[in-house]
Amino acid sequence: MPRLIRRLEFFVVTFWAAVSINFLLPRMMPGDPIQQMMARMKGQITGSRRHSLEVMLGLNTHEPLWKQYISYWGQVFRFDFGSSITYFPDSVTSVISIAIPWTLGLVGVTTILAFLLGTLLGAVAAWRRGGVLDSVLPPVFTVVGALPFFWVGLLFLYVFGVLLPWAPIGFGYDITAGQLSFNWQTISQIVSHAILPATVIVLTSIGGWILTMRNTMIGVLSEDYVKMARAKGLPSGRIMLQYASRNAILPNLTGFAMSLGFVISGALLVELVFTYPGVGYLLVQAVTGQDYPLMQALFLLITAATLVSVLIADAVTFVLDPRTRGRA
Repeated sequence: MPRLIRRLEFFVVTFWAAVSINFLLPRMMPGDPIQQMMARMKGQITGSRRHSLEVMLGLNTHEPLWKQYISYWGQVFRFDFGSSITYFPDSVTSVISIAIPWTLGLVGVTTILAFLLGTLLGAVAAWRRGGVLDSVLPPVFTVVGALPFFWVGLLFLYVFGVLLPWAPIGFGYDITAGQLSFNWQTISQIVSHAILPATVIVLTSIGGWILTMRNTMIGVLSEDYVKMARAKGLPSGRIMLQYASRNAILPNLTGFAMSLGFVISGALLVELVFTYPGVGYLLVQAVTGQDYPLMQALFLLITAATLVSVLIADAVTFVLDPRTRGRA
């Protein structure tokens, strides 16, 4: 219980700091988003309506800073960040709610897939140390994992989208087909558009899971209880899964729980290369358009998701590792 209270205190303080920084940063940055929006509307909004526009966008600079700060906390708890400048007159909440399912579908599924495949391959490579799998996988995926996301994405885009037109090269669906409807044709269309970005994410992220699992499991295999299990003549599969992998997987599980927090931020560069309509692509649009309300909401969402994932990782470690319970 004391450990849980300490972690909750850390969560509350970090969340307060994140919200405060999120409030101050846009107000300290150069540029005037209201003036930019008025210029974009080409004279349709006059200077006399500037104050109304500020209030509508949640950037009421006529109030003292402390009043704006209190109002901002109210917006955070209501998740009401006003209207988006880039997608005006849509609200920030509605814009984010459209992008999140795309990111969760692409990055969420690929993160789980990379974790499962990488952990399994790492365990097998360590179990058969010095074999073909152990000799090939770690160096290959170390090199692939060191390559930048956008570079691998552009390579796949050119080879498998242009030279060999096996998959669509952009967007999350066929934008010429009109409004999406829930049927098999739409689902197959979404899956086909996700093949290339999903492959890039899995290939560039699986190496970390393989190396961590392999290295940890090699250490576990030298433990006395594993040697005892072998001496007792237990089946190899049982020793690998129930004795070695079960203990070696702890670092990977902690890393997996933390990586779930970053799912919400999307694979920014991959989404940008493939023009995928997720949160990462949305964040780029917000930054380039000086869309402060949208940027604030996205940064806050990413921060909250990361903090929750840290708490989950801590809870998983506490449950699975008796040594942490002893220190608590």
